Amino acid sequence: MRVNIQLECTECKRRNYSTSKNKKNTTERLELNKYCKWDKKVTLHKETKK
Repeated sequence: MRVNIQLECTECKRRNYSTSKNKKNTTERLELNKYCKWDKKVTLHKETKK
């Protein structure tokens, strides 16, 4: 049930992180505050389509 996903920065639009999530428990798209090394600050990262 776990699927691999990519997290994309909302400001620079780069895919910085990859992680996995359980599709059964988390049906909506994941949104996390993560560090973006290109912006050099913490920004919102959203799950992307593959």
